[in-house]
Amino acid sequence: MCRSIKTLRPPVVEQATDSEVREAALQYVRKVSGYRLPSKANTDAFEKAVTAVEQATRQLLDGLRLRP
Repeated sequence: MCRSIKTLRPPVVEQATDSEVREAALQYVRKVSGYRLPSKANTDAFEKAVTAVEQATRQLLDGLRLRP
């Protein structure tokens, strides 16, 4: 689906930065919605979705148990 989204969990990266998580969320919402830049009427829904995906991504990354 979003081949340009990079893996954000170790050992690929030390720890994903907030910026990396936000960019991944933005790419995902752009892909799903079909909008690169939403119209003014859709901006609120678009931004809320990006924030929700960003939070879910951070929660996932923080909750993963990695093998030593």
